[in-house]
Amino acid sequence: MTNTTHFGYKTVSEDDKVHEVAKVFHSVASKYDVMNDLMSGGLHRIWKTFTIAQAGVRPGFKVLDIAGGTGDLAKAFAKQAGPSGEVWLTDINESMLRVGRDRLLNKGLVTPTLLCDAEKLPFPDNYFDRVSVAFGLRNMTHKDQALAEMRRVLKPGGKLLVLEFSKVAAPLQKPYDIYSFSVLPWLGQRIANDAESYRYLAESIRMHPDQETLKSMMETVGLERVQYYNLTAGVAALHTGIKL
Repeated sequence: MTNTTHFGYKTVSEDDKVHEVAKVFHSVASKYDVMNDLMSGGLHRIWKTFTIAQAGVRPGFKVLDIAGGTGDLAKAFAKQAGPSGEVWLTDINESMLRVGRDRLLNKGLVTPTLLCDAEKLPFPDNYFDRVSVAFGLRNMTHKDQALAEMRRVLKPGGKLLVLEFSKVAAPLQKPYDIYSFSVLPWLGQRIANDAESYRYLAESIRMHPDQETLKSMMETVGLERVQYYNLTAGVAALHTGIKL
């Protein structure tokens, strides 16, 4: 029997979800940064800056950026880790990874890039000082498995950082829903010629675990000192956990 999961609000087979998510990001890769700026009013850059600060990457660190997309975090981490460090930009989507790799090269940063599945990371145990995933966890079929893999590849004392859309504060819920299901698809059609991918984005946010649920999931896979920071009234949240 084929296992099923959700793709936005639809119920699909797990294999179909992988293909559907891939189609979304192949479609939006070339306009990804422009759309992020428009959708968030530039706030995504502030959220990422906060995440980078919380990571505390130092020279010589080994860092893994999962679902790294266009490379915003990897670029900052590569500069902080320096020539003695090792920063990997990874993504399951080839179109996104190419954009990220090219952006890093254009900045003079030569850092390894790898097409890989976060649920089956091709790295040894206890290898990285930091692991990050920004706006990628909600697209993963088996989030618990992905989180367990992230913990596995961390060194003892290493930190996982998960930046993701989350549950917005109650007073903002109604206007946020109107914006998400009316304005986002309209922007997607006008800028990226793809309304459906941005309708999926809005739906995938609603299907993603809320702040407390994700905190519990991280603790279940063995991470310690798990905490989260609500950003912009919970539109996004940064979760952090330590491998002891």
